[in-house]
Amino acid sequence: MTKIGTITASTALLLGLAAPAAFAGPQITFGDNDKGVLQLDYKGQFQLNVRDNGSGTNNDDATTSFDFRRNRIALMGAYGDMLSIYVQTEFTDKTAVNSLRVNDGEADSNFQLLDAVMRFKFHDAFKVNVGKFKYNFSRENLEACEMPLTLDRSLFIRAPFVTTRDMGVAAWGNLFNDMFQYRFDVMEGREAVSGNTAPKSSFRYTGRMHVSLLEPENDYGYKGTYMGKKKVLTVGGALQYEPDVVYGNTYYKTDKNDYMAWTIDGFFEYPVTDLGTFTVSGAYAKYDLDDSYKSAFTDSDAIGLNGEKNGWYVKAGYMLPKLPLQLFGRYEQWKFANLNNVINEKVDWYGLGANYYIWGQNLKLTMEFSRTNFDKGSEKDFSNFTTQLQVLF
Repeated sequence: MTKIGTITASTALLLGLAAPAAFAGPQITFGDNDKGVLQLDYKGQFQLNVRDNGSGTNNDDATTSFDFRRNRIALMGAYGDMLSIYVQTEFTDKTAVNSLRVNDGEADSNFQLLDAVMRFKFHDAFKVNVGKFKYNFSRENLEACEMPLTLDRSLFIRAPFVTTRDMGVAAWGNLFNDMFQYRFDVMEGREAVSGNTAPKSSFRYTGRMHVSLLEPENDYGYKGTYMGKKKVLTVGGALQYEPDVVYGNTYYKTDKNDYMAWTIDGFFEYPVTDLGTFTVSGAYAKYDLDDSYKSAFTDSDAIGLNGEKNGWYVKAGYMLPKLPLQLFGRYEQWKFANLNNVINEKVDWYGLGANYYIWGQNLKLTMEFSRTNFDKGSEKDFSNFTTQLQVLF
């Protein structure tokens, strides 16, 4: 009975750290009394995209493409109640279609170690993550990629100098019966570079907290929808800081500027018997690099899509009570300090679509129509239609 209890506890911890699913990948046990558990999962999102520009002699013809949005293999493990790991790889295929334009040539394919994190659970009020994982800033980035409300997360929410993940250490926990959650991390931030590129090599610091007023959101990650299985009202916010991260003038190596960002966000989902499930969420975020974009010799990493900016989004969804169909919409507005050499460019993005859950999130079909408009014409306005088939196995 002790052996069975150990396996059960480890498996429960493993599944609790993974995204809940109707079924999961194969598991193996190991160690004394089979105290350890390993699980292998596959995550795929295959897309058909049709964009109304980017091809033809004048780039005014439609561009069509098939591609994988995500193509991942994940290994999850737990040993007892305290230690677990999460390792995830991702293969990105060649494509010329990106967030704002169709490039002149294909991007290179890429295979990377997306996550590699050791997780220590000392107490529900004190847990530690070590390795490469999602940093603790925006809720949007922390929402599971395979469990969004809309087709995907915001195209504009990423912080400067990093991807969706970073390297470092995070401490977090839940207090007051999981009503309050705190997070604090120390991360790499901008990768260590010489003094010719950046004025200083410093860590990036982030603090985040949220309050759950209905059922708790007590995991490290969030979800874009709970598909009517929870009643949730969560309000959160975060601060992020990295000193002397960029030169205002890269030629003379002067004007040392800090990075500071802040965000507030909210999420509400409420199922009503025989009426359906209603979901609303939104956030505002500001990423500040001390006006580095104003220099004639601006660091190219301080401007553009992931440079200095501020903006907001709002999302809403409705899931039918008797049919596994969820309708959704999203609107975003962002102001970029310098986007494609246009100062203070504004971008409006809106999308409408639907999720059809065949086997819950394990097998899901999503369709979304979106429109991207540029206020000052740094790029051509365009529309995009995407059909995506998701499988988690």
